[in-house]
Amino acid sequence: MTSNAQGPTANAMRRALKRARDGVALDTAEAAVLLQARGADLEALAASAAHLRDAGLAEAGRPRTITYSRKVFIPLTRLCRDRCHYCTFVTVPGKLRREGHDMFLSPDEVLQIAREGAELGCKEALFTLGDRPEDRWPEAREWLEAHGYDDTLSYVRAMAIRVLEETGLLPHVNPGVLGWTDFQRLKPVSPSMGMMLETTSERLWSEPGNPHHGSPDKEPAVRLRVLEDAGRSNVPFTSGILIGIGETYEERAESLFALRRAQRAYHGLQETIVQNFRAKPDTAMRGMPDAELDELVAAVAVARHILGPSARVQAPPNLVAGEYGRMIEAGIDDWGGVSPLTPDHVNPERPWPQIDELAERTAASGFELRERLTVYPEFVARGEPWLDPRVLPHVRALADPETGLAREDARPSGLPWQEPDEEFTAAGAGRTELHRTIDTEGRTADRRDDFDSVYGDWEALRERAAPGMVPERIETDVREALSQAADDPAKLSDDQALALLHAEGEALDEVCRIADTLRRDTVGDAVTYIVTRNINFTNVCYTGCRFCAFAQRRTDADAYTLSLDQVADRAQQAWDVGAVEVCMQGGIHPDLPGTAYFDIARAVKERVPGMHVHAFSPMEVVNGASRTGLSIPEWLAQAKESGLDTIPGTAAEILDDEVRWVLTKGKLPAATWVEVVKAAHRLGLRSSSTMMYGHVDQPRHWLGHLRLLAEIQQETGGFTEFVTLPFIHTNAPVYLAGIARPGPSMRDNRAVTAMARLLLHPHITNIQTSWVKLGTEGAAEMLRSGANDLGGTLMEETISRMAGSSYGSYRSIRDLEAIAEAAGRPAKPRTSVYGEVPEERRATALASDGHLPELLPVLGQ
Repeated sequence: MTSNAQGPTANAMRRALKRARDGVALDTAEAAVLLQARGADLEALAASAAHLRDAGLAEAGRPRTITYSRKVFIPLTRLCRDRCHYCTFVTVPGKLRREGHDMFLSPDEVLQIAREGAELGCKEALFTLGDRPEDRWPEAREWLEAHGYDDTLSYVRAMAIRVLEETGLLPHVNPGVLGWTDFQRLKPVSPSMGMMLETTSERLWSEPGNPHHGSPDKEPAVRLRVLEDAGRSNVPFTSGILIGIGETYEERAESLFALRRAQRAYHGLQETIVQNFRAKPDTAMRGMPDAELDELVAAVAVARHILGPSARVQAPPNLVAGEYGRMIEAGIDDWGGVSPLTPDHVNPERPWPQIDELAERTAASGFELRERLTVYPEFVARGEPWLDPRVLPHVRALADPETGLAREDARPSGLPWQEPDEEFTAAGAGRTELHRTIDTEGRTADRRDDFDSVYGDWEALRERAAPGMVPERIETDVREALSQAADDPAKLSDDQALALLHAEGEALDEVCRIADTLRRDTVGDAVTYIVTRNINFTNVCYTGCRFCAFAQRRTDADAYTLSLDQVADRAQQAWDVGAVEVCMQGGIHPDLPGTAYFDIARAVKERVPGMHVHAFSPMEVVNGASRTGLSIPEWLAQAKESGLDTIPGTAAEILDDEVRWVLTKGKLPAATWVEVVKAAHRLGLRSSSTMMYGHVDQPRHWLGHLRLLAEIQQETGGFTEFVTLPFIHTNAPVYLAGIARPGPSMRDNRAVTAMARLLLHPHITNIQTSWVKLGTEGAAEMLRSGANDLGGTLMEETISRMAGSSYGSYRSIRDLEAIAEAAGRPAKPRTSVYGEVPEERRATALASDGHLPELLPVLGQ
């Protein structure tokens, strides 16, 4: 029931109304009070909500305007793995067969609906379907397999492309619960997506007899994660609440605050729907009373107060019993999608109003009805990264360039979806000399121009980061932990390992001594290094990693992109001066075809067949797979065929999502990183492993990260080394915003290096330190603390230098030997997989040593 046993007191209502009228932030208790406003109190609440709405519309440049989207409804499948007690949309295979329908609409049926809609002036194709029906219904799985699709989302993606190419309608997909990887698959084909939050009430999901019991996708935590993943993926997203399904007023208020938190963190919630429950025959909740109209009016008004003037708040016009004026008075500014062709398949008993009638009723309340696209004007104006380049032409073909609303005279027509040129770029562009001039001229500015918007809300992030940055109190006996580390580090308990990660003074010296002894016993005294060249083929990226100072927008002064010839030229130069490897990584460029990575690897191998190609982080692998529609193993297999030899284990940062979602807005989750690395190892593509530390993390996060890497190595044996990556803070956005600390201390660096040696033993035996981040003296100290590898000569290095590292982009062989000598050890070259370097390569490298800046001229100018 939504009504409480006893309503709010008159004093509580007066106080809450005053705070709402005065623009004071409400809390959950006050919002719950206002949700119960009736009569004159409800009129006062609606008036203040409408005032907020009007201010927001004026600020947006469309005062006194109510929007709607002209759409067709495409019910791709009515099968679902959930069992919501109020749903009449979902059915079962037997009933579909009896009615003469297949498990899914066929491509011809989809396109027929879309074409008819286009003829009637529709611009949106709303794909609605049940959650992953193949997980519950064998008939759904059989249909997908028979038609060549791996899963329902693959079919959704394929049909969205067909609609874009053959009709020009803009897909808005509502496939239910999506994960981060799913968003990467669907974003290139759908300008906007959606999923109703409905409610955050755990009770309505977990307790038998309640409407969401038995429906795995209705767990509130699962649905809240979808909102976060949508925001991280820069997807314009539609969500909302469903009122009257048994939630309390407090639960209803909390659901609205949950939506506000998601919007505040990521700025990606394009509209919030406030929908009233309508009981339907042949459902378990057919006897439940409908949500009263006053309930809906109050919920709309409270939603406006909680979400603020800039929010877009919608009430479906076919569910308001003709009371359009009351909805407008309560603060809505959108009617949602209205179809002149297809029924509302979720509420089939409630026909859409005629658009002319809706315009008249809207005008009667003093507002103009204007058509929008499936993606709201604010996101049309933002463009990248919110709109993928593959759908941007389709959106621009229908959008008014001045307002971002729909061009009402436009008639959709199909446009090609794929890029006409499958190569990344025909010619290098931008500051392609950055790999050289970063050391002489530096970067143009210390931050991107979109610093205040691209990374999400800094204040919300600061609040989220605070709990994780509180140091732990360690009670474990350090002497006992030291004794165990010296005796058998593989048997260190988590408490003992944490004690050693926190060690200082003499205790830290002893940890480093034990680690160094273990290093000598395991891999000997030789300090290894590799003659390699970094090639960062583009720094254009919109992922929104808050620690990264390398990423630029395509229009920024320091942005650049290399052509395939420039990449191959740099590889050839590296080979000519003795390199055995090129390490290639780049930003997640929005124009990057998923096949471009294959082209890059192939370009190097064709020019320099003997060069080892160490390339493409797990983030780039996922990006390539999502853009090509291939699975991760399939994409990796094609990359291997194209010349990829090993992958860098970067993009790991800290493999703990508590830290990860503070550090990065849109990067792959920890579980996906693990999935990619394991898939690579199974295909024989070995990788490094890394950890970036010293920002918003604590030793407990380091411990969990190292334990996870050890587990993976025991399963796959595919890691070649572990690389410590101290956080470079100087130009990092998360530091400039005052959230991260200024990198790790020398104590932290020694502790991480030593404990990596102890905790990864005997599984990962090579521990690498970073001279580019620590300098000569710092790297030598790490060699005395358990490290045995110095990484590469690099020849060029842009990522750390853009972040503010002051240790340059190149070290000669003699420089690296000097670091080893400072630690009292000999140096030895290696290959990417720690093998012996051929004599010819060694001789060539030594002959060119110390002269690389002169031997590697700026290219592409």
